[in-house]
Amino acid sequence: MHLSTIEKRNYLIGFSFIIIMVASATLLNDIEIILPEIGALTAGTWIYQNDGWINQPLKIFLAPSGTAIIGFLINQLTIGYAQKVILGLLLMLVLLRVLHSNLAPSFATGLLPIIINATHWLFIVAILLFTLALTVGVFIQGSYKETTSSSIIKKHHMLIFAIMALIWVGAVWFFGFSQMAAIPPVMVVFFEVLQKPQYSWKMAVKHFIALVGAASIGVLVHTFISSWLISAVIALPLVFVLLQLLKIKLPAAFAFPLLALVLPTSMFHMLPLTAVLATTFFLGSIVILKKYISSLKVENDSQI
Repeated sequence: MHLSTIEKRNYLIGFSFIIIMVASATLLNDIEIILPEIGALTAGTWIYQNDGWINQPLKIFLAPSGTAIIGFLINQLTIGYAQKVILGLLLMLVLLRVLHSNLAPSFATGLLPIIINATHWLFIVAILLFTLALTVGVFIQGSYKETTSSSIIKKHHMLIFAIMALIWVGAVWFFGFSQMAAIPPVMVVFFEVLQKPQYSWKMAVKHFIALVGAASIGVLVHTFISSWLISAVIALPLVFVLLQLLKIKLPAAFAFPLLALVLPTSMFHMLPLTAVLATTFFLGSIVILKKYISSLKVENDSQI
């Protein structure tokens, strides 16, 4: 669990930024200012300095803001919750393709207004301000200059993502659990690993423990502590410890404690179970898919 001086500084600044967001929501008494994926974005861009996320700093502002506006506008439509989720995900895929961006947390900022039923434009203002602040932070750090540009989203990855999302949303809707349709942190991780050449069961299990553990931490802490601010101050370091024990860097895990703060009551207590089911489905499917594709390549190579 040893951290360098620079890493300690980055964690301190990153966590402080997230706490400022929660404190702002507390002072204004407006839950729509708590943006769970700002937690993931902060971890990925400022703390971990993920190459694929910071190599085009301006898109840290453009992509999440764009998807948030899409989600906000879709939420105003008079269609079912599950339909809103599917329509939102498809439009977000198109936007990321147009922007040449692979910034996975953009899906989460787009789904959030649908999940919390955001109706006030202050939600969009908050997204714009916090993503702009993160963009400026990345420019100031300057690490993006040493990264290589990420490739555009491949069409077959878009297709796989859309099909898997459709299957998941359709299944939970069919069984009467539409509120499970959108689990942003899980979909963020799924989109990330989908674009990796390989993904093992070992890593999938670690991601499963991290995501389900973070969701459980968020729910457990907020069950006993009603204060948004105190809950965040306690839960975020616990997620940090969990990731350190697992020896992985998973920005999306930091979104779960904040997601627990903003979920409607009907979804709050089901969050750990929903995380278990969604993580098993999405990450399990991608491991099987990649192993199948890998075996096909081996078989084709042997025939040449």
